[in-house]
Amino acid sequence: MKETIGFIGLGIMGSGMARNLLKAGFDVCVWNRTASRMAPSVSAGACGAPDAAGVAAKSDIIVICVSETQDVEEVLFGENGVIKGARPGSLVIDTSTISPQATISMETRLRAAGLRMLDAPISGGSEGAANGTLSIMVGGDAADVERAMDVLNAMGSRITHVGSTGAGQMVKLVNQILVVGTMQAVSEALMFAHKGGLDLAKTLEAVEHGAAGSWMLSNRGTQAIVRDFRPGFTIDLQQKDLRLVLEAADAMGVPLPVTGQVFQWYRTLQDRGLGSEGNHALIMALEHLSGVQVGQKQ
Repeated sequence: MKETIGFIGLGIMGSGMARNLLKAGFDVCVWNRTASRMAPSVSAGACGAPDAAGVAAKSDIIVICVSETQDVEEVLFGENGVIKGARPGSLVIDTSTISPQATISMETRLRAAGLRMLDAPISGGSEGAANGTLSIMVGGDAADVERAMDVLNAMGSRITHVGSTGAGQMVKLVNQILVVGTMQAVSEALMFAHKGGLDLAKTLEAVEHGAAGSWMLSNRGTQAIVRDFRPGFTIDLQQKDLRLVLEAADAMGVPLPVTGQVFQWYRTLQDRGLGSEGNHALIMALEHLSGVQVGQKQ
């Protein structure tokens, strides 16, 4: 018998993830801070709850997908948090990207209350969330990972148990270093191609399946050349993740010069009111510096 699932956080990623749990045949109960975002999931067959505690009371496994470390803290331990409604033995799966150290602290508090926790941050953009093809990097006990596999497989196509509690969050920060560094290179390459008079679509076609190929190049590079900056992941959220990266790097004494530079590029875009654009709008910061505009609107 399938366990009942609670889902908290129905934003750009969570809404697609919840739909895929319903498609996989799970009974799902949802809650979102902005109540109107619950409507599509409820229409698709989920039950709605008045708060996080209400979700937990109806669920064996509670999936969380929110933005910030403090949001997860509030969802779990706030006045109407998960801990107030969850049954002993319930499993929390946090798919948010938050502080690894805070994750370890939260897991300790949940364990003391008789609950289990996995940190399972996700990568793959809104497309991956909608299509159930996310990459999910999981930290926690092996037995809890095994218990969660049907749920994780409903939301993602590559599930990797990377270590103990907090390791999932650390691997996600590795992912974000690679994402922004790649987007920096994609942006520079597209500017170079544009100034060289190349057909940008043909250029991408020529290089994306060779050694220079990447998910960011094929997906976000393709959007950038037609100036489609709708977000699969916003600049504001990318900056939140980069703050976590840079804080952890500072604590470990690890130099990250490119990542630090990209953080500053994104800051200039936020200062121009572009924080809700997709993270591939990084190219606009370099355009502003050079006076070059890559591609044309379609």
